[in-house]
Amino acid sequence: MNDRDRLRQALRRRRRALGESERRHASLQVCEHVAASRLFINSRRIAFYLPNDGEIDLQPLIEHAWQTHKQCYLPVIGSRNSRRLWFLPYAPHTPLQLNRFGIPEPLHHPGERRFKPHALDLVLLPLVAFDSHGHRLGMGGGYYDRTLAFLTHRRIWSKPRLLGTAYQFQQQASLPVHPWDVPLDGIATEQGINPATGRLTACNPDSGAP
Repeated sequence: MNDRDRLRQALRRRRRALGESERRHASLQVCEHVAASRLFINSRRIAFYLPNDGEIDLQPLIEHAWQTHKQCYLPVIGSRNSRRLWFLPYAPHTPLQLNRFGIPEPLHHPGERRFKPHALDLVLLPLVAFDSHGHRLGMGGGYYDRTLAFLTHRRIWSKPRLLGTAYQFQQQASLPVHPWDVPLDGIATEQGINPATGRLTACNPDSGAP
């Protein structure tokens, strides 16, 4: 087991050990911080996720997005061979099914349009650990990194913006990084939104930047 695996195992264990009230309170705070940010306010097409393994629950933010007429999406995992994500619209009555990891995702009908990530303005990502440079440690499948790899060519692609969501205890001084890791623009925790060093200036609610 390498350092990334040991860290992932320890933080997942700590996250799952949180009490329901503590998890709910932190999730609500994260949702409030994101909802007040210019990054969220100025985004029209937003990808969320449904929580698993003790992750931050974004349901209050999703409901706020519905109420403010934003277009909401959820990730859908592709085939076992591709190990990539597509995005499908998510509305209050969208039927869901469990994917092979036991995570709910929209039911996909043959011929239904699937959205690629470059069509989105903002993607909210779960994570296991993060650092101040926007490096993210996920669950180990590499789905988000493969799907968002095109963003490493930032001079060509300016969106979507990537905002991780986490508990503050998941922050690390630094993370070991692989060449294929796609850095985040910022991370939202119960304490506020932390712009990744040198990447994002439009997170806080007082910023006039888009």
